[in-house]
Amino acid sequence: MFPPGGGLFSFLFTITLLIIVGSILFRAVAGVRQWTFNNQQPVLTVPAQIVSKRTEVHRHTNNTNGQITSSSTTSYFVTFQVQSGDRLELKVHGRDYGLLAEGDAGDLTFQGTRFQGFTRSR
Repeated sequence: MFPPGGGLFSFLFTITLLIIVGSILFRAVAGVRQWTFNNQQPVLTVPAQIVSKRTEVHRHTNNTNGQITSSSTTSYFVTFQVQSGDRLELKVHGRDYGLLAEGDAGDLTFQGTRFQGFTRSR
């Protein structure tokens, strides 16, 4: 049932290692595919209105030589509504997130799923 001479521990270690490596490869391939898709799209500037903003916080805990440290990373997202009524949620940098407010109207510039900028109307 288990690999000869390896035992249960060796089998479980191998399976766990394969799952970790597979997950890393999957995320890397998905990232490259998204990057390639975005690069193939035209840069568009369209009239839009900001309808919502949200954040996503990921917490990390590390144990190094008995020293436990915690950190977090925050991702920022803004949902824009274009003239056709379609909505588009884009990941933005924190500095852009802080300058944008729900209800703002202006020109959204984007490439695929990549936020390029937003110019508020006067």
